[in-house]
Amino acid sequence: MRRARLAWAMAAVGLIIVPTAVVIQIGLPPEWMPNLPATPDYAAGFAFPVVGAFLLAHQPKLKIAWLMCIGGMCSAICVLLSVLMFRAAADGDLALAGVLRDLAALPWTLGGCLLAVLVPLFAPDGRLPSRRWRPLVPIALTGAVVQAFLAITRPIPAPTGKPRPAVIPNPLAIDLFGSFHAELYMLVYVLMELCIVAALVSFTLRLRRADAVTRRQIAWPLFTFAIYVVCLLLGPGFWLIGGLWTGLIPIAIMVSVLRYRLFGIDTVISHTIVAAGLIAVVSAVYFSVGALSSLLVSSYHQVAGLAAALFAGAFFQPLRRALQRFSDRVLYGRVGDPRLLADRLIQEVRQADPAEALGAVVAVVRDGLAVAGAAIEVIDGLRVESGTVGEQPRAIDLVWHGEPVGRLLLGPLGTRRFAVSHDERVIATLLPYVADVAHAARMAADLQRSRERILAAREEERRRLRRDLHDGLGQTLGAMAMTINMARISINRSPGTADDLLQDLRTGMDAVAGDIRDLVYGLRPPALDDLGLTGAVTSLGAETLPPAIKVAVVADELGELPAAVEVAAYRIVQEALTNVRRHAQAGQVRIVLAREEEQLVVRIEDDGVGLPAHRRAGVGTASMRERAAELGGTCAITSPDSGGTLVEARLPAVADRLEPVPGQPS
Repeated sequence: MRRARLAWAMAAVGLIIVPTAVVIQIGLPPEWMPNLPATPDYAAGFAFPVVGAFLLAHQPKLKIAWLMCIGGMCSAICVLLSVLMFRAAADGDLALAGVLRDLAALPWTLGGCLLAVLVPLFAPDGRLPSRRWRPLVPIALTGAVVQAFLAITRPIPAPTGKPRPAVIPNPLAIDLFGSFHAELYMLVYVLMELCIVAALVSFTLRLRRADAVTRRQIAWPLFTFAIYVVCLLLGPGFWLIGGLWTGLIPIAIMVSVLRYRLFGIDTVISHTIVAAGLIAVVSAVYFSVGALSSLLVSSYHQVAGLAAALFAGAFFQPLRRALQRFSDRVLYGRVGDPRLLADRLIQEVRQADPAEALGAVVAVVRDGLAVAGAAIEVIDGLRVESGTVGEQPRAIDLVWHGEPVGRLLLGPLGTRRFAVSHDERVIATLLPYVADVAHAARMAADLQRSRERILAAREEERRRLRRDLHDGLGQTLGAMAMTINMARISINRSPGTADDLLQDLRTGMDAVAGDIRDLVYGLRPPALDDLGLTGAVTSLGAETLPPAIKVAVVADELGELPAAVEVAAYRIVQEALTNVRRHAQAGQVRIVLAREEEQLVVRIEDDGVGLPAHRRAGVGTASMRERAAELGGTCAITSPDSGGTLVEARLPAVADRLEPVPGQPS
């Protein structure tokens, strides 16, 4: 609590000191105005203590926050003392002005050391990148103290950059180094500049070695600090820009430390690269062509300007694309715009066979995310993998129109500078396409399995018919033929024996008629021919369900339907009613037969207990789906929100729309 109060006290002092200094500076006469209206110390003294105090309120032991508070306080004090120096000089008190200048030297160098060297060196977690960077801390602190000492003991007043009404004396001047004092001061100044560059290098190395999330954590402060260092190294002419930019550094550090909304830095950097490159190259082309045109056509300045504009415009779009590709390569490696990956995915899927489309999708996803491996697991067991996803891959659900169809598994990230935000955009862009392909692969696999089961069922049905005809009906007819022969032999010698044989023959003929009737009923229910589909379903409901369950049949004018569709609809209703009788515990069942354009829609809905939470498809459920799939239709079994179970089958109602089964005549 005491630490937080101390930090907020320093923030409050900074918020008071810097505006006070600005007000005093505004009141200075023009001849005593500072060379620059604002230096980086203004923004540093105002922003760093506030942000540091805010961070300490969240993490009281955060070392970098204390460096920000102390460094910001030093900058604020330096600003105030510098402005008071000019105020005292303007009022004619040059001796006081000299003392204030000496007092401002130490907070100036110390604040710069803390904020420009130690803060980036310890950001964002308060630890050094490695032990090898430890010597930089004492070197920078020693350099700051020595630089302040040399500034305080300077025997010759420092040049102000513009003429002043009087020279501010130095009351602490010591002619210790003689004529080498200025060179020694410049040497220490360059040393401090090198320390600042070294801190930037440490930041960059930390970025390269970090994981994906930490890279984004470092990227924001590194980007803002790099711009500040560039302005600092370019000299006092750019200090005003650097001063304005300095206020963004503590905010970037706060975002980094708190890990708040780290996505998007790569977009900022990409746009910065493109914009800076366009400005530099287009300007160079414009002025070069303009100068060349002026030399060749010296009397036509409008022609020179027009030629320069045309050349610059011609270079603009190709240059923008080239710079965008360059920035994408720098930021993401081999991949860039997620939309280009989506286009590539579409092309790969179009060119691949249906069986290979899933493999092409996995390859594009793996390349687009630069991961060690990617895999797609489709419900019902289909799996396609590229590379190695590892033991703990990231799993992303694949949903097609609200229906789960599988999972996308992603392995560990490869080498990538910015992976998190870019990967999320890539995943968000590609996921709908991946889900579509996974659904198509699932449907293709289901259709293939259904066709295989249908073929197997047909072959089994043929085998059963052959066995029944050969072993049952064939043997019965053979025995009847023998009985006829025996009756013929016995009819003259023993009429009674012949009569018994004929009675046995009559009984056998009744059994054969029953067997034939069963075989015919198994191929096509006679009720369909006698009553039609609506009547057959109505009769089926009355025969299958007990009287306690009320059955309502609602049917449209169905018209003429293919025989295969009638049989499939009848069998689906038969199986659904059997399930109602066995499992539903229902009181009412409603059967709807409707014709919708070129489809026959069959709905069987009950008010029973519904489907269990964890159910396994049984033989009857699979049979209904296979009968629909055999004709190119669908069959869905769900539990509506109102309760009960709904079986809905959609079958093609036109003969030429029926799906042919491989190996069978269409």
